[in-house]
Amino acid sequence: MKRIFVIDWILIVVFIMSAISGFGLHVAGHGGTHEVWHNWAVFHVFVSMLFLIAVIFHVAMHLEWYKGIIKKRIGRKSKVTAVLSVIFLLLSVTGLALWGINGANSLLGLWHYKIGVITTVITLGHVIKRLSVFRKSLNCRR
Repeated sequence: MKRIFVIDWILIVVFIMSAISGFGLHVAGHGGTHEVWHNWAVFHVFVSMLFLIAVIFHVAMHLEWYKGIIKKRIGRKSKVTAVLSVIFLLLSVTGLALWGINGANSLLGLWHYKIGVITTVITLGHVIKRLSVFRKSLNCRR
């Protein structure tokens, strides 16, 4: 399997874990014990850092595309991907900023959650649109 497809499959797995743990963390913050919330938080931070690392590799593999949209105008098909990139950057910045403060029940934590929900929806669309490519990648040999 080509390296880009390996990275894409890793992204799908850690995206799912990060999204589920983010929602779990949010729910645990509304009535669960501190220990339950803490466990969700630790897991969410761990898988989200894996997700961030995988995204960095993914962007590096698509660097020519990013250079192309800087040199040329963004095409109609590329707008969603460009928006996803910007929103994910905002999500990452707010998530990393939460390390420096007590993020539980903070305004920044709430913004991070809301941006996470938006990112999740757009990412699901991004992945669903490429499902046929992902399926074909399972048969691809390198």
